[in-house]
Amino acid sequence: MADDSAKHLEVALVAAERTVWQGQAKIVIARTTDGDVGILPGHAPLLGLLQGGTVQVRTVDDEYFVAAAPDGFISVANDRVSILAENAEMGHDIDLEEARRDLEQALAAGLDTDADLDEVRLAEARVRAAEQTS
Repeated sequence: MADDSAKHLEVALVAAERTVWQGQAKIVIARTTDGDVGILPGHAPLLGLLQGGTVQVRTVDDEYFVAAAPDGFISVANDRVSILAENAEMGHDIDLEEARRDLEQALAAGLDTDADLDEVRLAEARVRAAEQTS
């Protein structure tokens, strides 16, 4: 049985070049290749591959945020959640109209290569994160 003494999660959202957010949370929700996962204190260890583009966090101060993290990994152990993504960005830092234009341009360029597909995934994640934040 999970240890009920922990009241929060220690969360770190890390992009390739920087820490995007770090702090304490009540819950983290992310989509993995195995489906949506909600992580509360006491969660069993987990290692998953992110899919779907956004991560949602409810902080211990009841603040809510969404981050774009289109590809990466999530690791959970001992009430520590690490989200490691090549590209990650807080939804409130994203200009929604600019993100929509970027998505239109990425789609218009086509999906001929893996790099094209990665660009579309990133643009879609940025739009979803910005929409969920506003």
